[in-house]
Amino acid sequence: MGSEIKARKIARECSSIFTALGDPNRQDILIMLEVKGPLNVLQITENLNLARPTVSHHLKILSIAGLIKSQKKSREVYYHADWEDAKQKLLNFMNLITS
Repeated sequence: MGSEIKARKIARECSSIFTALGDPNRQDILIMLEVKGPLNVLQITENLNLARPTVSHHLKILSIAGLIKSQKKSREVYYHADWEDAKQKLLNFMNLITS
């Protein structure tokens, strides 16, 4: 694979991460999940003073970007930050642009 094509592929893999991190509310959600541990939508809503559908929308974008994971416990879904996939993609991107 040519270096330009490889560079584009690596950059595209990070697009959803950049989109997710570009919104202050999603940044706040990630920080909250990192600091306070697994939280459900209601707990996030109460902490950020956002509407439940808005929080759900932000959680979906964060999930698509691979920045959070969810786990169902009883009737509730709890979310937690998960940087592993995103970290590797971002490291690949940083190595690409700094080499």
